[in-house]
Amino acid sequence: MTVIHPPRTGTGRAVGSCGELLQGITEHDRHFLVTLPIRGGSIAVFEPGPEPVSVAPPHKSKALLLANAMVARSRVLRGGRLTLRSDLPEGKGLASSTADLVATARAVADAERRPLPVAEIEADLRVIEPSDGVMYPGTVAYCHREVRLLARLGTLPALTIVTGDEGGLVDTVEFNRSEPCFSPGTKHEYSALLAELSTAVACGDLATVGAVSTRSATLCTRTRPHLEATIAATRALGGLGVVVAHSGTTTGILLAEDDPHYRAKLAGAQEICAEFACATGIQHSWRPLSRPTSRPHPVDHTTQPAHPAVLPGSTPP
Repeated sequence: MTVIHPPRTGTGRAVGSCGELLQGITEHDRHFLVTLPIRGGSIAVFEPGPEPVSVAPPHKSKALLLANAMVARSRVLRGGRLTLRSDLPEGKGLASSTADLVATARAVADAERRPLPVAEIEADLRVIEPSDGVMYPGTVAYCHREVRLLARLGTLPALTIVTGDEGGLVDTVEFNRSEPCFSPGTKHEYSALLAELSTAVACGDLATVGAVSTRSATLCTRTRPHLEATIAATRALGGLGVVVAHSGTTTGILLAEDDPHYRAKLAGAQEICAEFACATGIQHSWRPLSRPTSRPHPVDHTTQPAHPAVLPGSTPP
C-alpha cells in the first residue's frame, strides 16, 4: 500500500549557466548548446496551503505556470505560495529563467516529499519555453528547443568568468522562434566543434575549451561590435578565450583559477570588459566537492534528487 505523507514546506535550488561554451546546430539539424554552469542561481521555497498558488516576485509568471501544473496533478497539494530568490540577472543569457523553473519544480516536489525525475522537469518545461540544461549537474550538451539531453560531458576544472553586460534584454522565446539559415559546411563545423569540446571537457583541457568557446562566439548570429577587439585583448592578456550568451547580452572572459598569474589577469579582464560593458561582474564555475568520472555519457533520464544543484553556502550532492 502506498503511504501518502502530508505536505511540508519545500525548497529547491538550481544553478545558472554563463552563456554557452558552444551553441549551434548539428548535421542532423538538432539545435543544441553546451552549458557553462556557475555557482550563482535560483532558490525556490514552496509553502503548501489551501489558497490558489501565488508567486513572489509577482512577475515570475513562468514559475507560477509550472507550480500550478504540478499542484494540479498532485495527490497532496491544493495550493500554496511560491517564493523565488535569484542572483542571476534576467534577460542577460545566464539561464535565469530555466534556473527559476528547475528550482520551482524541485521545491514543489520537495513539498510533496517525493523524488523528482529529470524527465518530469523536462516534460513540464517543454510546454513553457526553450530551456538550458541546468537540471543536470556539470557541463552538458543540450537540445534547448527540444528540451532534451544530448550528452553529459563532465565537470570542468575551476574557472573564473569575468563578464560584461552590453545592455538591453533578450527574450529567449522570441529569439528561438527565428530560423537562421545554416549551410551544410557550418553544420559540419558545429558538429566537429561539439566533438572537440566533448573531448576537451573530459580531459580538462581548458585551452581547447577556450578556443572552441571563442569560435562559437564568432559564429554567433547575434551582432556584437566589440567582439573582435575583446577577443584580441583576451589573447594579449593570456586568457583562455571568450564566452558569449548566444541569446543574451553577456560576454565573458575565461580564466583558469590555477593560473600563476591569475590575479593580474583577473584585473586585466575586468578592464577589457569595462571598455564595452554597462556593467561588469565575476562568475565562478560550478563544481562538486568530488569530481565524477568525466567521460561523455549517453542520454540518461534517470531520477535525480529533488534539489541536487549547489549554490554558494550550500552542500553539494
